[in-house]
Amino acid sequence: MEVYGEIKGISYKPLLCKRLDYYTLSEMENALSQRASFMLRIDDKNDVAVSWWVSPKRTRSYPYARVYDTLSFAGKKVTIIPVIKDEGKGEKKKGCKGDRDFLQWDTISLMSLLGVYVIIGYYSEAERKTGCKNRITNQRFDVKYLQEEILKLTSYQSDALHWNLEQVDRVYQIAEKAFRSYEKISRRLGVKLHSMESAKRRIERLYRNKENFIKLSRKLAHGAQLRESITVQPKEYLTGSKAAITIKNYLGGYYYFTADEVEIVGNNLFLVEGKHTKSSILPSEGDIKDALIKMILFTNLENVVVNGVRYNPVPVLKLTTNREFREDSLSERKRMFLNLLKREAELNGFSLKINDSFIV
Repeated sequence: MEVYGEIKGISYKPLLCKRLDYYTLSEMENALSQRASFMLRIDDKNDVAVSWWVSPKRTRSYPYARVYDTLSFAGKKVTIIPVIKDEGKGEKKKGCKGDRDFLQWDTISLMSLLGVYVIIGYYSEAERKTGCKNRITNQRFDVKYLQEEILKLTSYQSDALHWNLEQVDRVYQIAEKAFRSYEKISRRLGVKLHSMESAKRRIERLYRNKENFIKLSRKLAHGAQLRESITVQPKEYLTGSKAAITIKNYLGGYYYFTADEVEIVGNNLFLVEGKHTKSSILPSEGDIKDALIKMILFTNLENVVVNGVRYNPVPVLKLTTNREFREDSLSERKRMFLNLLKREAELNGFSLKINDSFIV
């Protein structure tokens, strides 16, 4: 099934955001090593809420959950994303596989829609992974560069969309900084990384200019979406059909997602995002917050069409577990979390389902 819809603006009130610790700009390196999301005090008049991605790939380390935790802040929200992450050439030895991921336009497009300012960064420091010949770990950003970008942002008067488009315009320059840093890391640690020449060709092809970047990244994202839409992960306990969702934003840009489960009932189109746990009573908070980013999108969909027929979208967050769910068996902390999740569902207009029962 292919679903088409539009988002003209975002209206959503998050209730599960963490209380973020404050750091000064000079403490930013410590903040990045200690927190996935934090508040950064620039001066007496300027604070920003900051999150950062371990990898540009959105399926790693719950980056959506990190962004979610900044969304309740009324001021500028910033997320730092590496343009490329190279973990080393790797080897067959267990735990020594080395992946390489590149930033894609759809990530920046989504952040723009959420009103989040993107700073495209790069890693400048790393360590060799113990027991691996060609694998690096503990990669760290060029903090001085990030500080400079954040200072520019504090005096920036336009919205997140325009800032992010300007970041994309400079993405090739940032990628060159990443290449030079990885070459230094490779020499210093004696670790073989992936071919820089092939990376440069990839970057040249993807980032030569903004339009080519957008065009090729959409193609890549669409291909990943189609693969995901026909693959049910073993951890997912779902009963309906997966569907590809194409969303048009108010600028006429398109980006692509999947719904874990879709079902048409009368005029209603149920769009389900599922999270599962094998051993706990509820999926982890990170899993749930990751899913809530999809709820922000699904609750703001308009003009939803399947096969030329318009439907009323019904967003559903579905949590499943191998264990019988009993609310009275939850710890006090998890019960408070669940109660807030129920309130968030009611306030923002999505349904909450646990195993086979709707609780909102």
